[in-house]
Amino acid sequence: MTELAVLKARILANPEARAEYDARAPEFDLASELITARPRACLTQSELAERMHTTQSTIARLESGRTMPSMRMLARYAEATASRAVVRLERAA
Repeated sequence: MTELAVLKARILANPEARAEYDARAPEFDLASELITARPRACLTQSELAERMHTTQSTIARLESGRTMPSMRMLARYAEATASRAVVRLERAA
């Protein structure tokens, strides 16, 4: 187990930290999808930003999960990476 994995496990052993982490899971999942789409399109953050008519720092914020994109921004990101955005609502557990 890596040092990062050990640290993550230790932090998530705290019930409050685990609850917050779980609550943010959809944001982490979206950031992961964005991070996967850009290299698949063989683009740097700067190249993607240019295609989207925005800044590299905006792309970095989206990919870090610090900023939740609007549907319009998500559609622009998808188009610029030759991807398709799919939104699905699922029944809560």
